[in-house]
Amino acid sequence: MVPKEKIGSIIDGYDPEEVVIATACSHTSLQIFDGARKEGFKTLGINIGQNIKFYEAFPRGKPDEFFEVASYTDLLDRASELVERNVVIIPHGSFVEYMTPRSFEMLEVPTFGNRRVLEWESNREKEREWLTSAGVEMPCRIDDPKMIDRPVLVKYDGAKGGRGFFIAKDYPDFKLGIDHAQKFSIQEYILGTRYYVHYFYSPIREDGYRLRKGVLEMLSVDRRDESNIDEMYKLGAQEELKKLGFFPTFVVTGNVPVVLRESLLPKLLELGEKVVEKSIDLFDGMLGPFCLECIVTDDMRIKVFEISSRIVAGTNPFISGSPYSDLIEPGLSTGRRIAQEIRRAGNNNRLKEVLT
Repeated sequence: MVPKEKIGSIIDGYDPEEVVIATACSHTSLQIFDGARKEGFKTLGINIGQNIKFYEAFPRGKPDEFFEVASYTDLLDRASELVERNVVIIPHGSFVEYMTPRSFEMLEVPTFGNRRVLEWESNREKEREWLTSAGVEMPCRIDDPKMIDRPVLVKYDGAKGGRGFFIAKDYPDFKLGIDHAQKFSIQEYILGTRYYVHYFYSPIREDGYRLRKGVLEMLSVDRRDESNIDEMYKLGAQEELKKLGFFPTFVVTGNVPVVLRESLLPKLLELGEKVVEKSIDLFDGMLGPFCLECIVTDDMRIKVFEISSRIVAGTNPFISGSPYSDLIEPGLSTGRRIAQEIRRAGNNNRLKEVLT
């Protein structure tokens, strides 16, 4: 981890009026660049060999300039170039996963949010410790694959967009699908509706849903289209399909906006509050956007099966706002909300409270 004092000294040399918002050219970059521009920031797209021509089709989401590197880890050697440009990095799922959490922690460039969350989020054991100690209900965990006696979901560590996840009903099923080269966890498969709830925690705002410090906002909700599990359900029983060589996967290919029944909103805000408050106790707090990945059962119980502690791709349908963020500020996206937080912190000499 980059020492806090190192980042602090870099921030001291920044002119808040000259901050440049940068992120990797993938995942949620369009709305991050669009939101930054709406708040008056210059933008920089970190390009790691991608075809960036598609930005020409979306000019409002195109960065002002591109920063070409051969690999994500090359950023470690070129951090001084970014600092010279007054860059603030906005992490997203692809950025952290491809660079790896360990390397991202060592990047000597001011980053929005608390990097200490990475060790808690990227490790399934620590993630579970965090959420359950916050009083959040999670699906039961099965430690020994030979003890699988009900449908389970097998997941690998890290942010993989669902790649490689699979359902098993018993130990032979598990052996068919497992990749022993990756660290995995096993959770019971809960019947219910999956929702992905997008929050934003600000330690420097005071108006809104108050926590012990700052406020919690609920910006939007999505569901996810997953290939090929969604289509396999339509075709019939998975067991028969497996005999034909078709195995269900959970790779996310798109996101669908959702509005929840209003009676769930108090429960979801309480869940977000518990998670943030516990993060303050464990590692000085999770900052900015995060997503609780939930299952709502038919008796209205909410179980959280995962947390993503940064902007998620499920916020992409809401570049012009959502039914929830519009009740905070019309047209507010998560990307713009990040830029607003940086702007507010800079104007009030509080950048060190939101950057690490």
